[in-house]
Amino acid sequence: MPPITELTRIEPVHLDRLDRQGVFTTGLLLEVSETPTRRQTLADQVDASTNDVLTWRDEALMLNLAGFGPTEHILLSQSGFEGLRDILAVDLDEFRGRIARGAQELNLDSPTDLTLESWWEQARTLEDE
Repeated sequence: MPPITELTRIEPVHLDRLDRQGVFTTGLLLEVSETPTRRQTLADQVDASTNDVLTWRDEALMLNLAGFGPTEHILLSQSGFEGLRDILAVDLDEFRGRIARGAQELNLDSPTDLTLESWWEQARTLEDE
């Protein structure tokens, strides 16, 4: 599980507060924010809003896609995908096209079609999370 320090949409003050709560990986963040009640409790504990917690959760879900690492996170961010919801908002062809453009802009090799399709399908599987 990636560390929560890889989340780009979280303020440093909240990172410190989450660490004090024992939440230091995206997997732990997903666990403690699983239900609306848990999200509210976490928000109260770290002095954040439930919308903040939902935003962190959305990005954490994306970071936990299979075969996903720091380089892929940069690539998806460059391509306009900050979290799972952004992936869910596009069809597979648009997802592929935007990733290809992002890879070109960053001078990176684009992930294989199989990898892209896997991420896109995993996002749909995680849609109700």
